[in-house]
Amino acid sequence: MEPTSIPARPESILIVDDRAANLRVLSEILKPKGYKIRPVPSGKLALDAAERDPPDLILLDIVMPEMDGYEVCRRLKGHAALQHVPVIFISVLDETADKVKGFHAGGVDYIPSPFQAEEVLARVEAHLTLHRYRKALAEKTRQLETSYCRLQEVENLRDQLTHMIVHDMRNLLTGIMCSLQMLVATHGSTNEKSARYLRSALKSADDLTLMINNLLDVSKLEANEMTLRLAPCDPISLVGEAMEKLEATRQARDIRLQDPRQEITVVADRDILLRVVINLLDNAIKFTAVDGTIVLGVEPVGDKVRFSIRDNGVGIPVADQEKIFAKFGQVAIRQSGNKCSTGLGLTFCKLAVEAHRGKIWVESEAGGGSTFFFELPGKIDPEPCATGPKRL
Repeated sequence: MEPTSIPARPESILIVDDRAANLRVLSEILKPKGYKIRPVPSGKLALDAAERDPPDLILLDIVMPEMDGYEVCRRLKGHAALQHVPVIFISVLDETADKVKGFHAGGVDYIPSPFQAEEVLARVEAHLTLHRYRKALAEKTRQLETSYCRLQEVENLRDQLTHMIVHDMRNLLTGIMCSLQMLVATHGSTNEKSARYLRSALKSADDLTLMINNLLDVSKLEANEMTLRLAPCDPISLVGEAMEKLEATRQARDIRLQDPRQEITVVADRDILLRVVINLLDNAIKFTAVDGTIVLGVEPVGDKVRFSIRDNGVGIPVADQEKIFAKFGQVAIRQSGNKCSTGLGLTFCKLAVEAHRGKIWVESEAGGGSTFFFELPGKIDPEPCATGPKRL
């Protein structure tokens, strides 16, 4: 129902006044408009009637015996089912202080007595219209909340199913990789062509394992469920290990590590940090020509340690530089021979770096290469991150 449409039932107006003449006059003004009129002569009866059947609007006198209109209004506003029912005071008390007291009690309007029929009708209709809008908005909100809860349930079920499938895929893939490694070790040297095929299959299986691990770990990081084992580690040896792991994919690319010329220590989960560097280096290899150059660097910056991976590849347009860290946020970069990306590797890097209380960013321009930077603490932070993963 649209808020301004004609209601399916007559709107109910509760009139509260201890004087029978006022109840009669107000009823005669409002009945011709099709409202359901419910006159009561006291505050107590008004509360009972409202609780039994909440009205759409209340016209309330102030000066009444036993319980005045201010107290009636306060009690109405303290009742969960009645707190949104609009209350219009009608009273011979027309001083500013009386009106302010009425608004403080919860009234939405104030009509001085003696009143004019036209004014009563206009104010009643205005507040009933607002009440319709409020109820319609509340219903839409309820429907949206219900839909959201259902979507959340479906999404949770989908995530659970995805994780089960991915875990099973990883187990099967582990078996495939073991078999390929044994074939390479036992039969690869006897046939160079077969060895090349086996190495290619092994590399594809290794890439697929990395993709699966990224998918699982992105979910853990997003849910703050990944435990970081923080300890001082040597970033230079770690970067060297990452270069060794990707040796087979470098081909003729010149990949080098700048000499830091000093000892550097970084506080991190070494296994997670290694995967961050591997992801960034693998990304640089994919988007750098076979005869291109990639330079890795590690240097202290204040109490931080800054890592950098610079390539002379195709570069990233400025407008796309934020997208690349978003989940599945692939950027439309095309170059002959480039492999497809799941859009999860850089997301994993961002979440992993931020879980270490670090930051990651890229500096690049289309056609001018890219440099990915990230910084991590150079010492142990005594205060654990409130929103990040648990720390041991």
